[in-house]
Amino acid sequence: MKKNAILLPGLNYQVDSLFKHLNSNPQRILIAGSGTFYAASGIAEHFNAPVDMIVEDYQSLLEARLTGENNPSVDIKMMSFENTDYDDSEFDLIYAQASVSTPDRNRILKEFKRILKTGGYFCVGEIVHLSDKYPAFIKDIYENSYLNPLRIDELKKYYSERRFKIIYEEDLSHTLKDYYKEIDKRLDESKTELEPSEKSYYKKIINRIKHESHAYLNLGGNKHIGYYLFLLQKD
Repeated sequence: MKKNAILLPGLNYQVDSLFKHLNSNPQRILIAGSGTFYAASGIAEHFNAPVDMIVEDYQSLLEARLTGENNPSVDIKMMSFENTDYDDSEFDLIYAQASVSTPDRNRILKEFKRILKTGGYFCVGEIVHLSDKYPAFIKDIYENSYLNPLRIDELKKYYSERRFKIIYEEDLSHTLKDYYKEIDKRLDESKTELEPSEKSYYKKIINRIKHESHAYLNLGGNKHIGYYLFLLQKD
């Protein structure tokens, strides 16, 4: 996987779909979510516009700034997605990749809609259910990862009820296999690089992610967990 690959569900496919299907030239752009610096950098370059990137915790802020190496096109800030510092109708485009499929989705979407201009665009990728019934280990993954996925048809209704028009949609579930394989590879590499004190600190996080990737790759999680992209426009 190339150095500037986006290591999130959807990989680089989500941002590539945005470039292909957005027939607009946004000048005020917000990217929300940890791990999205390369997406933010690519979007800033593609639209020749500065980008605001927000993350919700200090560790994500540090990682983004280290990754960004002070890229002047991307302004990285720590901010709650549910209560941002931005004015009403400030953005032409909001981009979220695997960062809103949580129990806080309603409050996050209410805030994003407030700061998005009428006629503005929302490019969102969400973890989704592929089945109505799923085993206990899938439920454990959702709870441990603080996820609240909906079925694809429920998502369509969800965004429609919030007065978003669907411009484009795409099933990106096929990206999850490569995503989890890359996660596994990087976690194995990181174990040899971490100091003993760091291994203790990150042990819980590493074990959770390893469990999730193992469940997806080896226990049939691919039958239940998917990833779906929407390009939406605010009415």
